[in-house]
Amino acid sequence: MVALETEIKFAVHDPAALEAQLEILGFRLITPRSFESNQLFDTPDRSLRARRELVRIREYAGRTILTHKRVPDSGVGEDRHKHRIECETEVTDAEALVRVFAALGLEPVFLYEKWRAEWSDGQGHCVIDETPIGSYAELEGLPEWIDSMAAALNIARNERLTTSYGRLFDQWRERTGSTVRDLTFAGIQTSA
Repeated sequence: MVALETEIKFAVHDPAALEAQLEILGFRLITPRSFESNQLFDTPDRSLRARRELVRIREYAGRTILTHKRVPDSGVGEDRHKHRIECETEVTDAEALVRVFAALGLEPVFLYEKWRAEWSDGQGHCVIDETPIGSYAELEGLPEWIDSMAAALNIARNERLTTSYGRLFDQWRERTGSTVRDLTFAGIQTSA
């Protein structure tokens, strides 16, 4: 499936309080809190990253999803939200896929983990991600819906992020001086 993904992120200081707000706003839990592991792949010279693309294998809630994301070819007319062309499909043999990637010259370059719960109100989604560097939520849907939900959740404009987890991790490493390579629970605990 190919789609235009539109989203924002925001820091979450109390996931339980956010879940209570979502219920009040008519959201229902789609996927209970589940562990998620994401492995990004690129060429040795990082040509995908240079083109602002990614190839990812995600394991989450008993499923394995292959994803390719890229920046749209032309502007979408606004910059309040993060926009990506996203193509994804479920796969049954992640190990075979990794071998195919290796044959094509792609190697694992970044691993990130989180615990994710997924909510929906029928028009858009809110996911709550507990990462090793803090909790964040994402609102994904049409821009108008995102803005409406952000307002309903009292998320100020300056709290809305269009940053990837990779970039949030880079910023955390800059602030803390950490040299840990991947955003994993074991790696962050070891470096602390």
